[in-house]
Amino acid sequence: MAEHAHTEYATATGNDYAEHERTYALVMKLSKVATAAIILVVIALGIGGVSGAWGLTAFGVILAIVTGVIGAMSEKGTIVPVVIAGVVTVGLWFLFG
Repeated sequence: MAEHAHTEYATATGNDYAEHERTYALVMKLSKVATAAIILVVIALGIGGVSGAWGLTAFGVILAIVTGVIGAMSEKGTIVPVVIAGVVTVGLWFLFG
């Protein structure tokens, strides 16, 4: 049957609250940048699906990946590069689509 002895839990010595805060900030930063990059990928796929401009779609997806990495590597996880890439992609679609 089940053992009824005293359970020994793994204990961490010291206070690791600062590490929890750092991990939380990293998760929030990556979530923000990844969401913006995914929105740009969806917009690029919409452009390709509606107008058949698959070259522009590939450009938009590559731009989303590159700017997502740039945004994720920034200190606070800025989405400005992804937004600029989105404006460029949609602008190119209006000009050449």
